[in-house]
Amino acid sequence: MGDQHYTTLTEAQAAAQAPEGWFVGDGELSAGYRTGSMIKGLDFVNRVVIAAEAVNHHPDVELSYGVVGFTLSTHATGGLTTADVGLAQTIAEIAAARGLTPEPRNTA
Repeated sequence: MGDQHYTTLTEAQAAAQAPEGWFVGDGELSAGYRTGSMIKGLDFVNRVVIAAEAVNHHPDVELSYGVVGFTLSTHATGGLTTADVGLAQTIAEIAAARGLTPEPRNTA
């Protein structure tokens, strides 16, 4: 991640700043989105990957039929940072533009 600097966050701080529907636990920020089809899910993932590349910060992605899950943490710091919250906000904006809303991660 080069010389990028991240501000470390506690789980409570990350939860307070995370978009609605995102969950914090075990040092990770996560959300799942029901897309309704594999094609829509892949399109969503592709758009998130483009945004992630632009900021050089990448989510773990789980793509299955009709559902996409994202998990974020900053591996360089071993926990949550402002980069994770920022990317979660970007993902939430991409989802909202496609009419997708987050659901509890354990259903993804």
